[in-house]
Amino acid sequence: MIIEKNEKVFIMIRRQFDSDLFRHFAGVVEDFTEGIIRVTGYAFNLDRATGEFVRRKDRRTRLFGIGGAGIILNILPENVELESLRYKIGDNGRQILTDDHGFEMNISEFGTYR
Repeated sequence: MIIEKNEKVFIMIRRQFDSDLFRHFAGVVEDFTEGIIRVTGYAFNLDRATGEFVRRKDRRTRLFGIGGAGIILNILPENVELESLRYKIGDNGRQILTDDHGFEMNISEFGTYR
């Protein structure tokens, strides 16, 4: 199987229109079936007023269809601390996802946020 239970994932939902929100999700795969995964974790949305991503405080369980072009799914290292994930701006002005415990991932390669 390409995706396994208990793997940590970071999901970016592609915007279809300029007015769509930037939405991301980080969590743990609870289950999967052909083309659909069930993930429990945290939603992140871009606050247009501040230009920063904000993590929702409550854990959520969501289903994602991963067969189409609307989802970008990244497998995270198992030592990533999901509860500590946040965004920062890197030295080069790029958006970086970090847990402040050694994990960093440049997410600007998927688009411009500002």
